[in-house]
Amino acid sequence: MFSHVMVGSNDIERSKRFYDALLGLLGAGEPIRNVSGSGHVRLFYPHDGSMFCVTQPINGEPACHANGGTVGFKCASPEQVQQFHDVAVAHGGTSIEDAPGPRQGALGTLHLAYVRDPDGNKLCALYRAG
Repeated sequence: MFSHVMVGSNDIERSKRFYDALLGLLGAGEPIRNVSGSGHVRLFYPHDGSMFCVTQPINGEPACHANGGTVGFKCASPEQVQQFHDVAVAHGGTSIEDAPGPRQGALGTLHLAYVRDPDGNKLCALYRAG
């Protein structure tokens, strides 16, 4: 359904360090660095048929996170959910909401971890058994 997700950054090099570590954990390699005609830098992380992107806002305004927005990343195990959380925090992210772990709900048992990246974008690591 989705081709890509893009978030804004006010410090593209800080974001690169953060996302290189975090997305490397999930198997994404070095990003493709693009400089637009206007001089704005974008980082494209292709992985498993989709892409996560980080950009300097092309309108010249400061990047800000979406209130109510969350970008979810599929993990391979409950342990990888915990690792996602720990790598994010170790690279400048902030742990938010409940501690990483299982949650019961309408979709069964989900293993979740929520963090904010250094620009405030909300990220979720998710593992669903079965």
